Parts: sequence; structure tokens; C-alpha cells
Amino acid sequence: MVTKFEKNILCIGAGYVGGPTMAMIAYKCPQYKITVVDINPDRIDEWNSDALPIYEPGLDELVNSTRGRNLFFHTDIEKGIKESEIIFVSVNTPTKAFGVGAGMAADLQYWEKTARQILACAESSKIIVEKSTLPVKTALAMERILTSSNSGINFEVLSNPEFLAEGTAIKDLEDPDRVLIGSSQTQSGIKARDELVEIYLNWVPDDRIITSNIWSSELSKLVSNAFLAQRISSINAISSLCEKTDADISEVAFAIGKDKRIGDKFLNASVGFGGSCFKKDILNLVYLCRHYGLKEVADYWESVVKINEFQKDRFVMNMLTTMFNSLAGKRICLFGFAFKADTGDTRESPAISISRKLIDENAELVITDPQALENAKNELFEYGGNVSFVKDPYNAAAGSHAIAIMTEWDLYKGLDYKKIYKLMNKPAFIFDGRNIVDHLQLFDIGFNVYPIGKPALTHY
Repeated sequence: MVTKFEKNILCIGAGYVGGPTMAMIAYKCPQYKITVVDINPDRIDEWNSDALPIYEPGLDELVNSTRGRNLFFHTDIEKGIKESEIIFVSVNTPTKAFGVGAGMAADLQYWEKTARQILACAESSKIIVEKSTLPVKTALAMERILTSSNSGINFEVLSNPEFLAEGTAIKDLEDPDRVLIGSSQTQSGIKARDELVEIYLNWVPDDRIITSNIWSSELSKLVSNAFLAQRISSINAISSLCEKTDADISEVAFAIGKDKRIGDKFLNASVGFGGSCFKKDILNLVYLCRHYGLKEVADYWESVVKINEFQKDRFVMNMLTTMFNSLAGKRICLFGFAFKADTGDTRESPAISISRKLIDENAELVITDPQALENAKNELFEYGGNVSFVKDPYNAAAGSHAIAIMTEWDLYKGLDYKKIYKLMNKPAFIFDGRNIVDHLQLFDIGFNVYPIGKPALTHY
């Protein structure tokens, strides 16, 4: 028996955004057929297997309950375009690595190829939904591509940026702070917008669905990430001052967080922020500001990224000077490689640059992480045998001179550090890049403890 669905929805791009988002829509809207396509057959095979390509708490259950019922994964992009009424575009938009804007501007080549493929394959009118993070005014370029053929087919372009946090993406999708939908303010644009609103109303309260003009929506995504990263860089900048003055960054953050005008979110000092969005989106914002002649604004936002790099450099320099100005031949164990807990994603993880700096100092590096070891191997493949990857944290720490906590996994809070101390070379050091372990307890065990933004606890 063939199921008759009310809508056929396509998502082009089966990554960290497309896969989970479509799984949630399929779960909440069994009356719609949801298809996710990608040019990478291996990734699609993984989505159709018991080992999904990404780790996200709750994602396995969501996919298992919908896959084959109204959620489908395949590589036939042309077929998907022809059969769908609504197309979400969730392709990669990395920072441009060449030409004008290299290192800052968004690389839109994959997005443009997708737009041209939609134009070539479409046989009926479509609503195109920007799900990728894109520079403001990108929708205008997409509209020009889609209307370039005089085919008589109508395309309406909407902006619907994602505001997911990895590690809590499923919760964020099920209970979002807001859903933002931008459209042109024409009659047809508003009609298309209302069709997308109708999808989200299946589970999102009406008062959390925000509509705007399309340019405000595109810009809001960049600005949201810039503001979050700014808070992290701000508290990290103060953490360096705390270490010089014997203040405690946790106490400072708690005090200022009690100010209702400031709030307590994103005030945890750390080794630095990572992930696919923050650095990329800020640099994109910087590029846009410079493009429009706003030099001072561009310099302001670029400083957020510079502080993040400073924090990582400072962390390594602290290890070097603390461990008698030489790391050569010393075994350094990194607890965690993912950019944050509850994800296997290592994109722009602070652990990447810190690992490279430690290897440059001829340290012997061993990395452990409950979810990110394969990605860690890919990130550091050029170093070959200079890096070891060990799943078990006790085996990883054995024989090491120092442990550096890179990721705030709960696992690392509950380890038997008395056992670990016995396995390590002495003097034994812990550099807590996330301030997640009990520093006094570790000091009593015998460790020399170096937190972020707090006085060190040393035995010499």
C-alpha cells in the first residue's frame, strides 16, 4: 500500500544540520514525506545504518522511529528535486580558502552548485529554504540564479537559519527558543513563508515563530553566533587577568552573572571556543563589515577571534613554562578532543591547534575521547606515529607527565584520579582547560594543578 503524504519535503545536505532537523520534522509530522539527499554515498549509507555519521544524544532514537516510514535517505538529488514542493538547502558553507576574501568570506561554491541543480531539475514551482549559514543578501543571488531561465516555474526563497547547539541539538529542535523565518514581503513571498510556518506549528508554539524580512533573518544568524562567541572571549580575556592577580574567574563570573542585565550564560572560562560556526560566522561578519566600509566595526568583531587564539596560545605557553621550559620527549595526555561535550565534532576544536603546538615542541602526544577519536585521527593525520589515540582514559594517562583537559565530558569528572596519579610520571601536572574537576582534591592527591583563571595549586 502506497502512503499518500500531504507534502513532499526535500533536504539537500545530510550533515550536522540537515540530518537532525529533518529527523525532527519527520517525527513531529508523520503526514509529510521527508527525504534527505547528499552527494556523498558513504554518508547516506551511514544514515541508513545502525551507526549514524554523527553523534548527538537522542538522534538514534529519532531516526530509528521515522526512517523508512516517512524519513528517507538517498543520493538521487535530481529525483528528490523533481518530487518535492519544499526544498531545504543545508550544504556546507566553509570559510573561503582562496582568492578574494580568503580566510574570512563564506565559500558559496557548493551553495551555488545546488541552486543551479535545482534550476536544472525542477519541473514545478518550489519553495527554497536557506538552512545553511549564509551572508546577508545571499537570497538575492539565489533568486537571480533560479529566475534566470524564463521557464515559467516560480521559486520563492526563504531564510530559516538554524540555532542548534551541538550536544543538545535534539532538545533544541524539539523545544526551540525561537524559529526564525525570513521572506520577501511580496504576496507570494508571504504565502511561501506561511507554508513553512504551518510545518513548524505542528509542534512549535505560535509565539516562538518569528517572521521577518529575508535580510534580517540572514543577518540574525551571524549576529547571534558573534554575540555568543563575544561573551566567551570576554570572560576568557578576564581569566588571564585573574591568573595574574590571584582572583578566581569562577567567582568573578558568578558575581557578574547575577546582574540581570548580563545573565550567567556563556560565562564559563575555558581554553577557547570551537565548533563549525563561531569563528567562521564572525569572520564572515568581519568581511561583510569591511565590504561595506565599516572598518571599526570589522576590527571590533575580529578581536573576538584574536582573543580566542590568544587563549589557546596562552594555554600552551603556560604548560611549557610550568614544565621547566621544555616539553621535548614528555608524554602529554589530552582528555578530550571534541570541541564540546556530547558531540564527536572536532571542527575548529581548541584541541587541534594545541595538539599541533605541543607536537612542535617535540612532546609525545596521546589523545583520548569517548566519541571523537576517529575525527581526531583525521585532524592530525599528517603527524602519523607522533600521536597516539587511546579510548580508555586510564591507559591514555599511564606514563604521562601531564594531563590537559580539553573537553568538558562528564566522564572526566568522575575518574579515579588516585589511580591515574599512580600511573603517571612525577611530578604530575593537570592543566584543566575547562575547570571541571575538583582542583583541591587533585592537589591533595599530589598533582600540580593549573586551572583557567584561578591560582595554581603546586607542590614546589
